Amino acid sequence: MPDKPEIPHHAGHRDRLRQRFATAGGDALADYELLELFLFRSIPRRDVKPLAKDLIARFGDLGGVAAASIEALTEVKGVSEKTAVDLQLLRSVASRMAREGALDKPVISSWSTLVNYCRTAMQHENVEQFRVLYLDKKNRLKADEVISKGTVDQAPVYPREVVKRALAHDASAIILVHNHPSGDVTPSTSDIEITKTIVEACKPFNIVVHDHLIIGREMTASFKTLGLI
Repeated sequence: MPDKPEIPHHAGHRDRLRQRFATAGGDALADYELLELFLFRSIPRRDVKPLAKDLIARFGDLGGVAAASIEALTEVKGVSEKTAVDLQLLRSVASRMAREGALDKPVISSWSTLVNYCRTAMQHENVEQFRVLYLDKKNRLKADEVISKGTVDQAPVYPREVVKRALAHDASAIILVHNHPSGDVTPSTSDIEITKTIVEACKPFNIVVHDHLIIGREMTASFKTLGLI
């Protein structure tokens, strides 16, 4: 009688982890364990617990893993290009879900949802990104666009382009958003100056600039709250 095929030692672990998730939900699992669950399908025949821990150690948290580039992910031993692409799906899904939660809702009544969307989309960016949110007459989010990407500390912004895109979207108001990869959300002199310039450029077209948000890894700053707009 032929020997039974040997069952990998991690097979039972996978079943137990799936059961814990099914019973108690994601809040009962550590970040690396949630990442394990995702990796089970991308890497079906290997113990991925050490890899999940390596990824969290390298990129800080689940958000950092999902935001990492394919090049950076494949530098981690055991991550193929296919697995790296699969991991980037995490961020795309999270961002899409957050955006859907904010879309077509008045920003005043769903401000926290809007900020959550901006944080999901931008807090782990390694370079500065400048985004504009376009609102209709009822202050509902209709669209958003990344209008500029730059270096770790600067993204070039052209007020004329901001106004042009707002008119194209028939927007009555806009919200400016950019990230500080350094984590420090203190507005810089150039941040303040470009905001004032955009506000003035929008006035002849009756486009209101409601706020300018700066997104950091841990915090968010609001120009309106700070009295800068």
